[in-house]
Amino acid sequence: MTKLSVNINKFATLRNARGGNLPDILKAAKDCERFGAQGITVHPRPDERHIRYSDVRDLKPILETEFNIEGNPVDSFIELVLEIKPAQVTLVPDAHDAITSNCGWNTKKNLEFLKRTCKLFSESGIRTSIFVDPDTEMIKYAADTGCNRVELYTEAYARSYALGMRESAVEPFVIASETAIKAGLGLNAGHDLSLENLHFFHKNIPQLLEVSIGHALVCDAIYIGLENTIQSYLRQLKNY
Repeated sequence: MTKLSVNINKFATLRNARGGNLPDILKAAKDCERFGAQGITVHPRPDERHIRYSDVRDLKPILETEFNIEGNPVDSFIELVLEIKPAQVTLVPDAHDAITSNCGWNTKKNLEFLKRTCKLFSESGIRTSIFVDPDTEMIKYAADTGCNRVELYTEAYARSYALGMRESAVEPFVIASETAIKAGLGLNAGHDLSLENLHFFHKNIPQLLEVSIGHALVCDAIYIGLENTIQSYLRQLKNY
């Protein structure tokens, strides 16, 4: 079964909007695990506008499921990941002023940098994943970096799915997944996946090892509660 990793950044955004410690990030992460999530994802940015570096340090000793830290591998991020040693690090080429991740790596252009970075993390026993668009060339170059997995950037799928074009929306991702598997890479996916579009994506990409979902999941939790929401997402990942 594909693992559900819950991105808890939006809990931190809400906390930071008011100050104090509501919601409690550590409790939110533990509740996600208790309600069935098989992983916790955080995306610390240098400006700490949501998840803070201190949150990452506080989370590591209490988590029982896989910890995934994603972000742009600037020096401070690399130092944090090497200190924490999560199960997985996901490399994302987001600009410092980006509202959210908005593109995958140009793995051809950044091949040497990504090779050095993946080697650094791999030597510390950290699984590496590279955030990529559903582009076969970029996936083939990702394989040359020495990474373990790629995470498919699914915003384009979600956008087209919402317009009723689900078959054409998923087709590039089917091809991309086949390319990744052939290259010996594990397969993750994330960005704008939701209760509406997740099952169809999963049904067509059965090789998925993990999906990372945050914004939509936290929004759903406002309406139907966190436990019900996580269970609902887990049901979308079942083969039926």
